[in-house]
Amino acid sequence: MNDRVYNNGIDRLRSPERVERLEVERVVDLCLIDENIKSVLDVGTGSGLFEESFHNKNIKAAGVDLNPEMIEAAIKYLPNCEFKVSHAEEIPFEDKSFDMVFFGLVFHEVNDFKKVLEESNRIANKTVAILEWDYKEEESGPPLAHRLSEIFIRQLSKDIGFTRLEVILLKSLVLYKLYK
Repeated sequence: MNDRVYNNGIDRLRSPERVERLEVERVVDLCLIDENIKSVLDVGTGSGLFEESFHNKNIKAAGVDLNPEMIEAAIKYLPNCEFKVSHAEEIPFEDKSFDMVFFGLVFHEVNDFKKVLEESNRIANKTVAILEWDYKEEESGPPLAHRLSEIFIRQLSKDIGFTRLEVILLKSLVLYKLYK
């Protein structure tokens, strides 16, 4: 069993409390500000929660996830969107297929951060957006050892060749926007 596959119940991913804590609508709006984004690939889409919000704003949305059950659930919510079972390290889409590649609280789970960001850079035409837990010990979310610091994201972004990093602090999360 892959420890990167979420197995705690799909309904929990869409609970009103979780949607509020994740600030889904605010995050999506922040991703779309000043960008002229017309298409988004949601990596680690889960049940398609963020993808659904992008889709509802008339953004062409697609999703990938490691867990086939998550893809099945996402299809139920978004039957007209494209979904594929895939690792973040090898995403089955062409170069520059999407204006934005989005990670909603999954980037900290990948095995090879550099390879995943290189792959995202290959697929994204404009931006990569990474929503992550703040780098501090909290009751909810992963332990500090599994969280990613701004310094780490900033260096990784620079190493891959992104031209700019915008850091947006939310109530308990951080949105990183990496520009090409």
